[in-house]
Amino acid sequence: MTIIHVCIGSACHLKGAYNVIHGLQKIVEDRKLEDQIIIKANFCLGECTKAVSVRVNDNPILSVDEKNVETFFEEYVLGRV
Repeated sequence: MTIIHVCIGSACHLKGAYNVIHGLQKIVEDRKLEDQIIIKANFCLGECTKAVSVRVNDNPILSVDEKNVETFFEEYVLGRV
């Protein structure tokens, strides 16, 4: 099971965390991966300068926005599914 943690703290919220979450949810649904991927909202991942902060399982925190969510998914999530 792959878990994607998306920060929804203040900085990440202001930079579009909910758009990132909705983008990830759409990708997961379109690819029918609901049984393999969980998307979780976290209040702070401690990397506010990387907003929107996202972590896949226990890997390093990355910066994602609604423009690069598809690329992020392809590069950092698909290889773990």
